[in-house]
Amino acid sequence: MNPVVELKDLSFSYGGEMVLERINLTVARGDFLALMGPNGSGKTTLVKLVLGLLKPLSGEVRLFGCPANRFREWRRVGYVPQKATSFDSLFPATVEEVVLAGRFGLLGPGRRPGRDDRRAVEEALELVGMTGAAHRAVGSLSGGQQQRVFIARALVGKPELLVLDEPVVGLDSRALDSFYDLLEYLNRVMGITLITVTHDTGTVARRVGKVACINRRLICHGAPSQVLTTANLARLYGVPVRRVAHGH
Repeated sequence: MNPVVELKDLSFSYGGEMVLERINLTVARGDFLALMGPNGSGKTTLVKLVLGLLKPLSGEVRLFGCPANRFREWRRVGYVPQKATSFDSLFPATVEEVVLAGRFGLLGPGRRPGRDDRRAVEEALELVGMTGAAHRAVGSLSGGQQQRVFIARALVGKPELLVLDEPVVGLDSRALDSFYDLLEYLNRVMGITLITVTHDTGTVARRVGKVACINRRLICHGAPSQVLTTANLARLYGVPVRRVAHGH
């Protein structure tokens, strides 16, 4: 196994309130992992710890074998944050400009985008099926199209790991299927390791390779068929088994 992310006895608290407690989890190269759990269970906090945006109370995060506090190759990691598409629809930016912003971290201070950067934008837009929209205002796109643009922005640096925090909120069923088709392509064909936060149990069961259920602690982890059982979901959401069986 070639770990991309390793969490070892990871704990975190906000103002003395424990949010995550002794999480042990490994994401191998090529995994497509879904993080699931109720609201307030610590999923977004876990993502921020992986991305180095928060520091653990105790334990360790390692990225590509390197402790996160010493990791400097952030170009290897792409990130689509929660509510990435929640912005002013009149914001005067084109699709191309939004995606090009994903290259700025690679350019260095004072350097302007060049031919290679423009080519990388074209390739990223082609990958997500948005080539014809390069010069459209991003605010004029549908929610599903905007989400593809922000994935292109995360992909333009050619990351090996892509982390998405609840990327499908607000998408209708048709856009949802198309979106997961894209994620599967990125994972299986492009070889990108994926971590996505989601509440969509049905889609997860059909689409992802592994599931980690989190509610302050790691409740269970493994293949969807093993993890998404009535008993495990009852433990995860803290409800009687009978309620889960009838559609929690």
